[in-house]
Amino acid sequence: METLWLQLVQFLHFVGLHPDASTAVTLGAGAIRASDKLDLPSLLALAAALGWASGFRLYAVVFITGIAGVFDWIALPQGLQLLQHPAMLGASGVMLFLEFFVDKIPGLDSLWDLVHSVIRIPAGAALAASALGADSGTMAVVAALMGGTLAATSQAAKTTTRAAINTSPEPFSNVMASLVEDGLVVGAVWLATTHPLIFGLVLVVVVVLMWVVTWLLVKFLKAVFRRVSDFFSGFQKVA
Repeated sequence: METLWLQLVQFLHFVGLHPDASTAVTLGAGAIRASDKLDLPSLLALAAALGWASGFRLYAVVFITGIAGVFDWIALPQGLQLLQHPAMLGASGVMLFLEFFVDKIPGLDSLWDLVHSVIRIPAGAALAASALGADSGTMAVVAALMGGTLAATSQAAKTTTRAAINTSPEPFSNVMASLVEDGLVVGAVWLATTHPLIFGLVLVVVVVLMWVVTWLLVKFLKAVFRRVSDFFSGFQKVA
């Protein structure tokens, strides 16, 4: 990273830009800090963020984390460095592009969620384990349980929320909900790596709220399905 920074300063001089010594030292130190190893609280927060966000946008999590590692925005632990590989970035980028649009189409979004419910939870567990488990098998198991549980929580909240939204015929609420989820993924990874303790507190509150919302929406959807079933039963009797 230091070599890269020196090359950047030399390039700036070449094109006629001459940062003073204090600016160069300050920015250079910041660039070097970006490649320092994450401490334990940051690793825990990153593992939790990857698990939780995978329940919303697995491909976005994989692509964003990989890109952040490539550009040294995040010093990825050894277990996650595979995400920086060009093939992984290409595959996750294509799936992210596809999911970005599919997730905003009413009905199709719920079908996409249903198919991916068997993918997001184990993937969230695997990403969390990879963040913490490079040096310890025990930590890998603990992280996998945490990541899988968080992924299941966000997946359940997302699925029930989208099913409830799809009871309305207009498409705008789907687009808005999808954009909010896009922002949550980026925000979670950023907050986890820059302010891990704050992220931990926010995550606890958000998870509790998700449990409450999921429980309320399940009751709402059961009532809707019951009304629909009663309507068709009555229609068949009249016929």
